Amino acid sequence: MAVMQTPGGPSPGQTCVLILIFTVLLQALCVALTYVYFTNELKQMQDKYSKSGIACFLKEDDSFWDPTDDERMLSPCWQVKWQLRQFVRKMILRTYEETISTVSEKQQGIPHLEREKGPQRVAAHITGTSRKRSTFPSLSSKYEKALGQKINSWESSRKGHSFLNNFHLRNGELVIHQTGFYYIYSQTYFRFQEPEEILGTVSTEGNRKKNRQMIQYIYKWTSYPDPILLMKSARNSCWSKDSEYGLYSIYQGGIFELKEDDRIFVSVTNEQLIDMDQEASFFGAFLIG
Repeated sequence: MAVMQTPGGPSPGQTCVLILIFTVLLQALCVALTYVYFTNELKQMQDKYSKSGIACFLKEDDSFWDPTDDERMLSPCWQVKWQLRQFVRKMILRTYEETISTVSEKQQGIPHLEREKGPQRVAAHITGTSRKRSTFPSLSSKYEKALGQKINSWESSRKGHSFLNNFHLRNGELVIHQTGFYYIYSQTYFRFQEPEEILGTVSTEGNRKKNRQMIQYIYKWTSYPDPILLMKSARNSCWSKDSEYGLYSIYQGGIFELKEDDRIFVSVTNEQLIDMDQEASFFGAFLIG
């Protein structure tokens, strides 16, 4: 007798297919949810990092820079900001020190008009003077090894063209205050005139054409016991027998290294021929480096 299958129920094959489809859909849903979740988290992390980085420099989040928080101090942004603050602080201190130093130097005995001109220059220019005093003093023993006769009388005040900036004049010598390389220069003016008793008579050829040697020396004094010759310039001149007087000037200059407390001076031969006019005879130096 045949057994009849009850109609209306799913077959085992259909049930397996349905279970398989449901499992695939569930896995797809989980993957989609996971993707959405991690995408959202990544976006939030990026926003947070960007905001913190901007706050690092714009100070939007002051609590983020609590110096007592060791964990936050390890942040690269905090380290950059700390280094930036240290650099700014160092530059401010340096500027302050330079300003204070400059103001102090300007206030130490510098005239008001000189302070207005800005930083002091290291320079000196002294000229001849017509004052009635001994321009060429008798040589002391310490000058015996210096050739010529030292010019002792120079105009050092600000009368005419003379000035002294960070120098001072002592016994005809410029005293150096600052070590460095200096350009040193000098000019001396020689004037020869025949005496009246010779002009009124017929002089001999020897009197009229006497050869006169004119030499200018520039020396420096150091800790060494003898003066050191820096430069010299010489000229032998024989004036015309028909001229009543003769004029000649010698100029020389050069760069030399001088140290603090060194002294420089000028000496000449035939000192009786020197004309100490301020525009003709002068002596000076200035720092170049």
